[in-house]
Amino acid sequence: MSQTRFVGKPIARIDALEKALGKTRFMSDLVFPNMLWGKVLRAAYPHARICRIDTSRSEQLPGVRCVLTHRHVMGLNGFGIVKPDQPVLCHDKVRYVGDAVALVAAETESIAEEALGLIQVDYDPLPVVEDPEEALSEYAPKVHEQGNLLLRTKLQKGDVKQGFTEADVTLEQRYSTQLFEHAFLETEGGIGIYDEESGVITVYCGSQYAFRDQLQIARALDWDPKKIRVCSSPVGGAFGAKDEITIQIYLALLAYYTRCPVKIVLSREESFISHVKRHPMRLDVRLGATKVGELKALDVRILSDTGAYASLGGPVLNLALEGAPGPYRIPHTHLLGRAVYTNNGMSGACRGFGATQSCFAMEITLDMMAEQLRIDPIELRLKNVLRRNDLSAIDHLIFTSVGIEETLKIARDSELWRTRDIRKRDFQPPIFYGVGVASEMQALGLGKGIPDFAGVSIELDRDGSFLLRQGCIEIGQGNLVCFLQMAAEVLQCDIERMRLTHGDTFASPDSGSVTASKSIYLVGNALYLAAKTLLQELERFASETIGEPMRYQECELVGPSRRIPLHELAQTAHSQGRQLKGEGHFVHPTSDKDYGDGLPHCLYSFITQVASVVVDAETGMVKVHDVLSIPDCGRAINPQGVEGQCEGGVVMGMSYALLEKVELQHGRFLTDNFSTYTLPTAADAPLTNKTVIVESMEPTNPFGAKGMAEPPNVAICPAILNAIYDAIGVRIFDIPVTPEKLLAEIERQRKI
Repeated sequence: MSQTRFVGKPIARIDALEKALGKTRFMSDLVFPNMLWGKVLRAAYPHARICRIDTSRSEQLPGVRCVLTHRHVMGLNGFGIVKPDQPVLCHDKVRYVGDAVALVAAETESIAEEALGLIQVDYDPLPVVEDPEEALSEYAPKVHEQGNLLLRTKLQKGDVKQGFTEADVTLEQRYSTQLFEHAFLETEGGIGIYDEESGVITVYCGSQYAFRDQLQIARALDWDPKKIRVCSSPVGGAFGAKDEITIQIYLALLAYYTRCPVKIVLSREESFISHVKRHPMRLDVRLGATKVGELKALDVRILSDTGAYASLGGPVLNLALEGAPGPYRIPHTHLLGRAVYTNNGMSGACRGFGATQSCFAMEITLDMMAEQLRIDPIELRLKNVLRRNDLSAIDHLIFTSVGIEETLKIARDSELWRTRDIRKRDFQPPIFYGVGVASEMQALGLGKGIPDFAGVSIELDRDGSFLLRQGCIEIGQGNLVCFLQMAAEVLQCDIERMRLTHGDTFASPDSGSVTASKSIYLVGNALYLAAKTLLQELERFASETIGEPMRYQECELVGPSRRIPLHELAQTAHSQGRQLKGEGHFVHPTSDKDYGDGLPHCLYSFITQVASVVVDAETGMVKVHDVLSIPDCGRAINPQGVEGQCEGGVVMGMSYALLEKVELQHGRFLTDNFSTYTLPTAADAPLTNKTVIVESMEPTNPFGAKGMAEPPNVAICPAILNAIYDAIGVRIFDIPVTPEKLLAEIERQRKI
């Protein structure tokens, strides 16, 4: 595919203009006739037993159509991607302040809000479990009856004790990361509609996997999934938080009981307290190397606070462990992780999915090792970098493409890195300049043992255009134009000749979840198969119709004596009632090893990022000056899209490093709005934010593509912290690096 017409070209997104003009209708924008408003009563305590729920006063309020409690949940009163341990509506206990206790539907939003205040719930408060280490004590209150340990995972390779014996230098350090908010612009919102005539419930609600929503709704309602339609695209941002069920089941229940369309749109405060966050983790890292810089041993212990329910806390922990060694050859490893229940809100999927936390710890430790050994940080990484067909640090074969070495060499040769010491001369105390680097490998796909697939169909319409049916949701990532680019490449037609469906369970095949940076890879493989099948079908039908062998060529069927334009063939097929269609189904390849619970993966994207910072040692302020992102995404289907992912990911990762933290006190949110939660603005963005793409050409994808949604927001955090150290000689191991925290550490070191 070296010579291509569409793949690899910076083609504008098909949804760009409507979004820029504010014309895009998201699920929370929809309005239907006779629509009611729904509201959710949340828990009054972060941990309490429910003694009584009295809805009588609320039901009598004029304008109220229904009030629902756990008694109205017809099926399983629980949901969760891995483990359905979160109640749809709580009946005996609440475990965090976002728990739902009752639902109301009323004629106006204000009446629904008033009705919530009339529901009386008697609670018996319980001790709040705040600290994950204390949660594991035998005397700790139990968040769940079976105990507070969600998952314990251990991975190892070689003999870590022997590895540290072979090491000349050993470093140990504890790191900690914060609870982090996704801060998407569109809060959870949508509409549920029950059509009594067809018996179909339709739920319009932004999410990341409409087909899994369909199954979870059906399970809660004890309903036939074929009678539940979920439309979930487009979405006004997600970053992982809308992978889990949010309000979909509530919409379905209210629509069923009222027989009217019911709309719910969460306020920012309600969204903040109820949806999942990025996991806070404590990471203890011990790294050993020889005096010439050969990594010999790594021991990592992770304690993850998953909050009140499982959600994806187990897989996040596993990916944090898998990513902890980074893209490096290490012969001896011991990686141990525990995910723990607390009453600290709820954590789940967030961009980077655990690798964000472990990369932060490993990449700072590597820089510390480089300083100890007096080796350039990039040279240390190059000395130990993984290559294709190596065994990983968790002892599985890396048989897919690996471009990390090239990313490091580009970083090493970049002007930003080469001139770092020269540029320091342009600054005078108390202003200091520094440059840092970090690398990462991001697992793509869901991992060993977890169903991971995509289905696609492509139809020839009667006017000679193509309809691409695929179920992936548009959450702002720009995949839709990439799907069309890949399909147009195979079908040899202009993109304008193609249409596509997305995120509708009644109009599309199941193309998998929009998670794990995998949709370009999976859908790309499936649509390639569908397009090839369609071309065979077109040639077969044309040959039957004309009576001579015909072959497809740029929207024409060409034979020895005739050429037929595609639109004529389409009309002929339509007149005969013949549907010309190709279907493709692709299952993600898996690793040669099986460690259970989705471990390990076999496909990875890689990135190296270089960042420069300017630090004011008097105020503690840090300004990220320049960033260079060097991603290995396989073939870049749309380079402009990859650049966009890198530019946005850099700002998100920078904010993780320096600004954002969800504050809780005794299980209650102190930051529940953008007025109290610090977010970056355009003024905080780096002065330059450049991307150089490395294309390692993935052999298991017909276009050579992998994925690049997550890595740009992962390695940038430790790159910034390494740059801060390069500037002022101060290391921070607990993020975010606020001015107060940095000044305190500067003062502490002055006293040493």
